Amino acid sequence: MNKKKKILKSILIIIVLLALLLLIYSGYQIFLWHHNNQMIENQLSEIKEVTPITEEEDSEKTQLVNPTPPKEDPYWDYIKLKLINVDFSKLAKINSDVVGWVQVNGTNINYPFVQTNNNKYYLSHQFDKKYNLAGWVFMDYRNQKNDYDKNTILYAHGRLDQTMFGSLRKVVKKNWYQNKDNYIVRISNQKENTLWQVFSTYQIKTTNDYLQISFSNDSSYLKFLNKLKKRSIYDYGVNLTADDKIITLSTCHNDTDKIVLHAKLIKRQLR
Repeated sequence: MNKKKKILKSILIIIVLLALLLLIYSGYQIFLWHHNNQMIENQLSEIKEVTPITEEEDSEKTQLVNPTPPKEDPYWDYIKLKLINVDFSKLAKINSDVVGWVQVNGTNINYPFVQTNNNKYYLSHQFDKKYNLAGWVFMDYRNQKNDYDKNTILYAHGRLDQTMFGSLRKVVKKNWYQNKDNYIVRISNQKENTLWQVFSTYQIKTTNDYLQISFSNDSSYLKFLNKLKKRSIYDYGVNLTADDKIITLSTCHNDTDKIVLHAKLIKRQLR
């Protein structure tokens, strides 16, 4: 009996120790989460203070991109919308990796984005390069910095507090995609201001088949565009051609799924 009691006591001690370790680990993770959130909040406040953003009317520098859709295409309504113009002078002093600024209607996405020589660094560093597991919004390292490829890709973590691309989850919800005011992405960089029309939003098991940025010919690119369009949870009624350029926003929904938005370039204005 004494031997059995000792064994049971030892097992009980191990269980208590494991529970205690789990409690400590969970507490640390909660602390780290809140600490990262606070760092992001402070970073956003700093960015807001030093970054003038203005709306821009069309001018002689404004160019409509591929103005060929039929009259009923919503393209003709969206090209009337204003662009945003961002002053990057002070942002560039905080981080020379800054490439542009992105806004997505109907979400909290309204951030500067960065680019470096890989797609890992900004998964664990915030805008000012301080270590932070909340990361930051960044452009695929393969994309051109001062121009747009056939497919320009932006990534960020899908934060549960709705920062970074956390609010991208909204684009697969009815109250988002049934509101036509949401179908616009605005981007400003140091060369030009641009307007993009949403044509596809979806949730998908993790894959890289939508992350291609260059294509051998128009036929392969059109096949790619049609795949993205057919995948959409909602039909946005957008016409696509081989002359279009698109922006892709991608984030994790959970451990197995991604949330993705695609939009095509419809208007640009040189700065």
